[in-house]
Amino acid sequence: MNLVLHDYWRSSAAYRVRIALNLKGLDYAQISHDLRKGAQRDPAYVALNPLGRVPMLDADGLMLTQSLAIIEWLEETHPKPPLLPGTANERAIVRAMAQLVACDIHPLNNLAVLQTLRRRFDADEEAVNAWIAHWIAQGFGALETMIARHGGTFAFGEAPTMADCCVVPQLYSARRFGVDLRKFPRIVAVGEACAALHTFDAADPARQPDADP
Repeated sequence: MNLVLHDYWRSSAAYRVRIALNLKGLDYAQISHDLRKGAQRDPAYVALNPLGRVPMLDADGLMLTQSLAIIEWLEETHPKPPLLPGTANERAIVRAMAQLVACDIHPLNNLAVLQTLRRRFDADEEAVNAWIAHWIAQGFGALETMIARHGGTFAFGEAPTMADCCVVPQLYSARRFGVDLRKFPRIVAVGEACAALHTFDAADPARQPDADP
């Protein structure tokens, strides 16, 4: 199967999928869409992905969108190594961790929202950064508690899961925007454990072919 990831180096959602692909040991090509230049709105791309965002995974002509849907598809089509644990109860917890990031934190801080704050509501950079920090800190507070209850070396137990695919990119974003992480030692420790693995390191934004020099 030929896999092509439509990507942008600094997209948190695309970062999640890169991690999952690497954890599954899958080879894939990358096509970059520079979000800063609006490349994701090119008509040819929108014809494939109506929302005009990244990531999109082309799997032999099957166009898959939405990062968690892509990761779930990878889990179903390439079940080893698993990114979801063995029982229904455990899988629900991991999915809740992943969705806390993907549904509650990230959407409020993605590029489209930040641009709207600047353009329509005249928010300066101090206000935008305060907005970002507020929503990340609120979500991380809940996530820190969940990791305390269910985590081990990783966000859930002793092996990487879909939760880690989401936590690591959000941690990258938090650092990028200068969020104070001292209240979230368990999240930081999970990030350090993941960073020690080649599968996560290779997905890092700075290591992508389209990354800024």
